Amino acid sequence: MAIPKKIIKFLEKAGVKYEPIEHRTVYTAYDKAATLKVSPKIIGKTLVLKIDKTFAFVLIPANKNLDKGKFKKIARTKQVDFVKEVWMKKNLKGLKIGAVPPFGLALFLKRARWKLLTFADKTLLKEPKIIVGAGNYNWSIKISPAVLKKIVPDLVTGSFSAAKGR
Repeated sequence: MAIPKKIIKFLEKAGVKYEPIEHRTVYTAYDKAATLKVSPKIIGKTLVLKIDKTFAFVLIPANKNLDKGKFKKIARTKQVDFVKEVWMKKNLKGLKIGAVPPFGLALFLKRARWKLLTFADKTLLKEPKIIVGAGNYNWSIKISPAVLKKIVPDLVTGSFSAAKGR
């Protein structure tokens, strides 16, 4: 299975440069870094969170974890929970769990009744190129942070990741 057509159309319609990358099957961002022989700090892992009564994508580097305390301050919320896989399977049609791209959520939501937010950690956006999920376990997309900002115009940036093991 290749990158879903909806993602390709979304990127092409936006007129941005991107590089599709085929690789062996991986289920984690850290494994993707090892497979591609790149630093995990350039691999973005997309977390799907429920923030109060809305949903959000949160993009952090593969070598970091989400710092919920910092994130709550940036999102100006008290309630942050990881979305359950059952919700993702039901609502994010055409995407594999763990391979969600950090953009185009409205393309895949079965019901687009939620306000959708996208957050990206500043440490990842400092990299010249980043590699993000493409909807399945065998493909990824390489883009520049500038491209991400262009295709997600209301992108919220901040420092909300923490070193693993903390």
